[in-house]
Amino acid sequence: MSTVTPEIRTLTEAAAALRHGDIRAVDLVDQALANADTHDGDIGVFLSRFDDRAREQAERADAKLATGAPLAPLDGIPLGLKDILAHPHAPTTAQSLVLDPAWAASVGHSVAAHRLEVAGGIVVGKTTTMEFAIGVPDPDKPFPIPRTPWDPECWAGGSSSGSGSGVAAGMFLGAIGTDTAGSIRIPAAFNGITGLKPTFGRVPKSGVVPLGYTLDHVGPMARSAADCALLLSVLAGHAPSDPYSARVPVADYPAALSGNLRGITIGVDTLDRYATGGIDPAQPARFAAAVEALRDAGATIVEVELPMYPEVTAVDIVVMLAEAHAYHRGDLRTRWTDYGRATRIILAAGSAVSGPDYVQAQRVRSIAQDRVRDLFARVDLIITPTGHLGAPRLDTIDQLEPMSVLASLHTPYWNPLGNPTLAVPIGLSDSHTPLSMSITGRPFDESLVLRAGDAYQRRTDHHLAIPTTLEKAIR
Repeated sequence: MSTVTPEIRTLTEAAAALRHGDIRAVDLVDQALANADTHDGDIGVFLSRFDDRAREQAERADAKLATGAPLAPLDGIPLGLKDILAHPHAPTTAQSLVLDPAWAASVGHSVAAHRLEVAGGIVVGKTTTMEFAIGVPDPDKPFPIPRTPWDPECWAGGSSSGSGSGVAAGMFLGAIGTDTAGSIRIPAAFNGITGLKPTFGRVPKSGVVPLGYTLDHVGPMARSAADCALLLSVLAGHAPSDPYSARVPVADYPAALSGNLRGITIGVDTLDRYATGGIDPAQPARFAAAVEALRDAGATIVEVELPMYPEVTAVDIVVMLAEAHAYHRGDLRTRWTDYGRATRIILAAGSAVSGPDYVQAQRVRSIAQDRVRDLFARVDLIITPTGHLGAPRLDTIDQLEPMSVLASLHTPYWNPLGNPTLAVPIGLSDSHTPLSMSITGRPFDESLVLRAGDAYQRRTDHHLAIPTTLEKAIR
C-alpha cells in the first residue's frame, strides 16, 4: 500500500501524485485524519469532522483513478471549511450559541463549498473561527480555543483560525476562509501558510454568514501560492445568488505561474511607521530578504507610500461595525450573554456609528480607491508586511479590548479597497513563530499576485516548513 511521503507537502504535489498513481486518495485522507486525531486536541482546528463521509469519497476517487477516467481538479484532496460556510453534512454554528441552525438548513450548500465538491474536493470537516468571524477566543464558551501549532500557547489568528492551523498541522491540504479585516491573511501569517483574499466579488458569498456586507471576501488557504491558484480556479466566478458577485471573466490561474517577474514593477512600503504594537527584531531582515528574492525573480523594486493608510484602516473598522451591528442588532437585544464577551463588545460598538458616519466612511473609501488606482498606474504590485509581529500569546489577549490584536497588523487596509492580496510566509520571528509578507495587485489581477507569490516560493522554502513539535507525526 502506498503512503504519503515527506516530499508531498502541498495540494498541487498531492494532485500530481494522485494522477501519476504514486499515492491513493484514501492515503491522503487517512493521513489527514490521523494528524487530526493526534493534534486537534492541542490546537483546536475542528468543530465537526466528516471522517466516514471523507473516506467514502476517497474510495470513490480511487475507483475513478483505477478506471483511467479523467479527474476533476480537486479529486481526492482533503479540505477544511470554515464554519461560517454552510454545508449540508453538519450544522453551521459560526462558533456561536446564537446562530439559528435553521439558517444553514435552509441554505444547504454555500456556493464555495458546492464548487469545491463538484471539483472533487473532499471536505473533512468544519473548522474553528472567531465567533461570527470577529473577536478573539473566549474560554468561557463551549468551543475549542484555536492555537498555532508553532506554539500552542499562541493564538492561531482570526477569524479563519482552524483553516490556517489545520493546513499547518497537515489535517487537510487546503481550506476556505473569509476575510473582512484580515481573517484569511492573519491566520495564514500566524501559521506560516499562504492565504489569498481575492478581489471583492471574485468568489461568491452565498451561503456564508455575513459580517460586513461590503467588506467580506471568500478565499483559499493552503501551503503555497500554486495551491491557492488551483483552489481559486475552482472557487472564482459569478453566481446569481450573490448580488455582490462580479461578472468578470475567470483566468487560468495555475497557467499564469511562470516562475519569473521580468518586466514587473513592485512598489514596497515597509509600513514601519504604523507598527503601533511594536516590531519583532527579526522582521526587518526577513522582509528585506523577501523583497530581494522578488528582485532576483526579475522584478524592478521601487519605494512607495500607501495613500491614506490611517483613514482607510479606520474606514474598514467603521463600515464593518455598522454593517455587523445591522445584522446582529435584534439578537444583541435578546441574547446578549449568549454572545462571547469580545464579540458583544465589538458588535455593540456598531451602535455608536451613525448614519452620517457610515456615509462619510463610504465617501472616504471612494477617494482612497481612486488614489490607490493612481498608484497602480506606476507599479504592477505592492508589497508590505502582513504584520510586524508573530502570533500573540493567548494569555496576553484582552477580552475587553479585542481590537487591540490588530496592533502591528496591516490587513484591514485592503478590505475597503477590495484589491486582491496574498499573504506568504517569510521566515520565523525571534519567538520562533512565523512572519509574513503581503502581495497586492490591481482589482481582478489575481493571476499576477499569485505569479509573484509563486515566484517567491520557488526561491524559498518557508511555506514548506513544518513546526518541529509536529514534524515526526506529519511525516
